[in-house]
Amino acid sequence: MCKSLFSSVQLNTALFPEREPRIHLEFSRNYLELYDTEHPNFLDASTRYSIINFILQRQHFVEGEETADNLGIEKLVQDGVYTCAYTLHDKDDRERLLKEWANISKWKNLQPLDQIKDYFGAKVALYFAWLGFYTQMLIPISIFGVLCFLYGFVTWSSDPISRDICDDNGTIMCPQCDRSCDYWRLNETCTSSKFNYLIDNNMTVVFAFSMAIWAVVYLEFWKRYSAGLVHRWGLTGFTHHVEHPRPQYLAKISRTKRLAGKAYGQDQTGKRNVLDPDVPFWSIKFLPNFTSYSIMVLFICISVIAIAGIIIYRMAQRASHSILGSENSMTFKVMILPMTAGIIDLIVISLLDMVYSNLAVKLTNYEYCRTQTEYDESLTIKNYVFQFVNYYSSLFYIAFLKGKFVGYPAKYNRVLGFRQEECNPGGCLMELCMQLVIIMAGKQVVNAIVEMLIPYLMRTFKELSYRHGWYKSHQDQRLVPYNQFTEDYNLLPAQNNSLYAEYLEMVVQFGFITLFSLAFPLAPLLALLNNVIEVRLDAIKMLRFLRRPVGMRARDIGVWHSIMTVVTRIAVASSAMIIAFSTNLVPKIVYAASMGDPELNNYLNFTLAVFNTKDFQVQPLLGGSQHVNETVCRYTEFRNPPDDPHPYKRPMIYWKILTGRLAFIVIYQNIITMMQGILRWAVPDVSGRLLKRIKRENFLLREHIIEYEKQHAMKMVQTERNGQQKSDGELRRRNNETVIRSRDEATSFV
Repeated sequence: MCKSLFSSVQLNTALFPEREPRIHLEFSRNYLELYDTEHPNFLDASTRYSIINFILQRQHFVEGEETADNLGIEKLVQDGVYTCAYTLHDKDDRERLLKEWANISKWKNLQPLDQIKDYFGAKVALYFAWLGFYTQMLIPISIFGVLCFLYGFVTWSSDPISRDICDDNGTIMCPQCDRSCDYWRLNETCTSSKFNYLIDNNMTVVFAFSMAIWAVVYLEFWKRYSAGLVHRWGLTGFTHHVEHPRPQYLAKISRTKRLAGKAYGQDQTGKRNVLDPDVPFWSIKFLPNFTSYSIMVLFICISVIAIAGIIIYRMAQRASHSILGSENSMTFKVMILPMTAGIIDLIVISLLDMVYSNLAVKLTNYEYCRTQTEYDESLTIKNYVFQFVNYYSSLFYIAFLKGKFVGYPAKYNRVLGFRQEECNPGGCLMELCMQLVIIMAGKQVVNAIVEMLIPYLMRTFKELSYRHGWYKSHQDQRLVPYNQFTEDYNLLPAQNNSLYAEYLEMVVQFGFITLFSLAFPLAPLLALLNNVIEVRLDAIKMLRFLRRPVGMRARDIGVWHSIMTVVTRIAVASSAMIIAFSTNLVPKIVYAASMGDPELNNYLNFTLAVFNTKDFQVQPLLGGSQHVNETVCRYTEFRNPPDDPHPYKRPMIYWKILTGRLAFIVIYQNIITMMQGILRWAVPDVSGRLLKRIKRENFLLREHIIEYEKQHAMKMVQTERNGQQKSDGELRRRNNETVIRSRDEATSFV
């Protein structure tokens, strides 16, 4: 029933036939007779190309001088002996994938993962499998997010806070800056308070809880799904420990004085070969690693300083009334200022990202990374830690710091002489939502342009350059496309770590929706719409704009899964703190319990403190304002009124609310952590059916190998017996000849 229901998304079996299950075994020449060498997919194209690349990377081109100066095709390319070396695209397979996979019109179809694995290798295929699985898992949480958002629209008129703000005509609020700002009326924030209710309502906690559970379910089910894929591709027994050292690593240690003598040795025949010496950490590895990560910390500090500069810009603009709008314009204060700050933040983030991404590659090349997996993980960690700070710091500021330590009109807390930003009477969640949408959507648009437009322009420019001989070195021999080699020559080179940029983009997006999506329930829907197109755009980029990468084996997505697991744990604490300190949930509960007002009719007045204008720390310059004679104004705080015996001090209700917030964080985090632990225990990494199949196949493999060894041993014994019998017969024949010859000689003598 399900198959017929989703028949429209199935693959074309005529072009991508289903493959029969096979039993796989790591190749060994000792058991060559056990393999089905006649199978059409015994060694797929990606495996053959990886074998060729392995030989080319480790081939010495000066016989008898096996040193780092004459090792591998990459050295010849660097020396200009060859222009480049790359794997060729297969025309037929490429056209089939372009038509059925790398096509925007096929956005709803499943991906031909087996064919992708044959063409690009398991590492690339696992990326597309993960991206497709992640996109599918976004569907249920996106639907739930839309329902939560619609709930806010349906119950819009029932919010007591926005209703009281819009109906209020007499509440005068204190100026939001020292000199140039005037008093303002509370009902000026009517529109923003209504929009704030869309994301700060009774469903906020439910959505945050669902998001935390979804993240764990997604990670656990991905492990189950990937285990089936990896087993189907025969990589269940593959581990990174069997990886060979990188040629760049061997060349690096050969240039190190302490290791130069250990890098090469001689075998029993006297031929010189490459060794893999142990590299001590403290004396050799420590300095490159320390330097690399120190520069990473430096750039993180630069990113934090840039974000702090934007925050100070916002504080300064709060004190100015001459840039956009008048001094009384709440449109400027509530909408335009956060939007302009968000756009500036996006520009700064993108520039720092471009600079650091190139620097991270050079820093990782400086380290002693033995295998390609170690290299990729080191590069990944450095990039992601920086991106985490770069992209999320402004959002963390709005969620946890903005409006929390402002002070009060008689004693404001200042930064470089500027007053800190205040939240609107409805809270800061609306601004967090705006910042999230600008950065998340802006980043996706920028990445789409960079990933598609730049490779297209570079390919077009190279084609025109070589066709018309614009390069002086190629004027007398123009490269005219007439075969696959010359067509692929104009494509961008594919690096071994080319996928980390794609992974990084998606994992940063995963952080947006898990850490901050409670501030915008439609964030999973934005991610879903982006990813549906992203899968096809990445496929188009790899087939049309990049040279074919060398196939690499892998059994998982590497360190990215661990990063997402850590982000999921951070998201629980982040959600708890955002709900506790940036929403009205806990103050509403404490107010209803303390004041006996479950309908929250007087809640707005409860959240606004009273201030006597004669107590201002800096008296505002009102000029011709109509509020010159105001004696009392209100501000969003829990403080005693000026006529209290302890004016402007914290009342007992503030400490009750603070206790409630801390209690909520502890309870929420423990409940979510317990539920996540139960899910991790209840969902095994490998399904029971697959585990039985693996055990059965291992049993059959052992039986086949034992039977093969037994037959091989019997053949050896039989061969030895035949040889022994043959030697015994030869010995008898020679003895008889000797006897006859002796007899003849004796007779002749006689």
